[in-house]
Amino acid sequence: MAPQSHSLTLKDDINSLIEIKRAIDPNSLSQSSYLNSWNFSVDPCECTGTEFLGILCNLPLDNNTSSRVTAIDLDTIGYEGFLTPAIGNLTELTVLNLNSNKFRGPLPETLGNLRKLTRLTIQSNFFTGSIPQGINNLKNLQYLDLSGNRLSGKIPDGITGLRSLTYISLSKNGFAGRIPDLSGLWQLATLDLSSNQFYGNLPVLPVRLQRLYFGHNILSGHMTPLKGLTHLKWLDVSDNRLSGAINKDIFSLHGIVHLNVSYNRFTTIDLVKYLGAGPMLRVLEAQGNQLKGHLPLNLVTYKNLTSINLAYNQFYGRIPDEYGEMLEVSWRWLNLDFNFLTGSLPWEFRHRTRVSVGISNNCLECPKRIAICRRGEQRPANECAGQRNL
Repeated sequence: MAPQSHSLTLKDDINSLIEIKRAIDPNSLSQSSYLNSWNFSVDPCECTGTEFLGILCNLPLDNNTSSRVTAIDLDTIGYEGFLTPAIGNLTELTVLNLNSNKFRGPLPETLGNLRKLTRLTIQSNFFTGSIPQGINNLKNLQYLDLSGNRLSGKIPDGITGLRSLTYISLSKNGFAGRIPDLSGLWQLATLDLSSNQFYGNLPVLPVRLQRLYFGHNILSGHMTPLKGLTHLKWLDVSDNRLSGAINKDIFSLHGIVHLNVSYNRFTTIDLVKYLGAGPMLRVLEAQGNQLKGHLPLNLVTYKNLTSINLAYNQFYGRIPDEYGEMLEVSWRWLNLDFNFLTGSLPWEFRHRTRVSVGISNNCLECPKRIAICRRGEQRPANECAGQRNL
């Protein structure tokens, strides 16, 4: 088909699309891929059917106005290549989605020209380098996902000016440095900075956060900065260097459903005692710390709990009978492996089979005739010396 005499799409937009396709290795284009449908013998914003898949446009209000490309939403076919700086000429773009492909190289600074962008997602590619400073210009950005790449450097300080953001994921990259004060992002609901190399204390955070993922970094200090996040539903700070207490401030956040504080350096766990229904907490992961003392009895007042992991700590003393009672009520998974617990087992531990319970590598009286005791050995006597009377 011959090109239209009057193009409905702005010529600069067409040229940008040509450059985007040109920057992709043609060998990575399958017959059914979206980019293979970009046939420039027709107008991108006028075509119908199976041409220019992954492209959305706005329609002109009159014959004197050109159509503009407003969205690029590519399929996950495994495109190999680069993101051309020409992307910055698509100034009406609101959505750019390149997820789950094989783009490599740096993110072009010209992304900062896309001031109408509301959604930028490039997760699971091979992009390298730092976040371009131009991203600070994207004041309408609501959703930012750069996860699963090979990006590095620091979080730009100016990102706190992007006050429309509700979702940020920078996880599974090589970002480092201290996390800046993000409290200015007052609409932010999800923040995922997991699996990077961030260090230092926990930052000041937006109070509306509902999901916070800081796992697998090098963060240190205490949990105190999180105490005002009353909207939190999911909190993961696992595999860091946090220390001190998992304190009442955290357990006073009634809305948290899943709490993962595992593999840190916490030494105490201080639970609020609840009467009535209690908080929403269903999953508590606190394994791999340095928690000492008797098992927390107040845990049984958390009526919504179903899964508890306190393994690989330094708890000692008897397993409370109340823990056994909770196996009859709501607990479905309880892991107490690799502690220094002593004494005989509560009745329910010896007779319940449908609940998953781990008690291996403790100092318990656990004869092999009991089914749960056949799932793992107890510690040798020399490791239990001094524990029996605690």
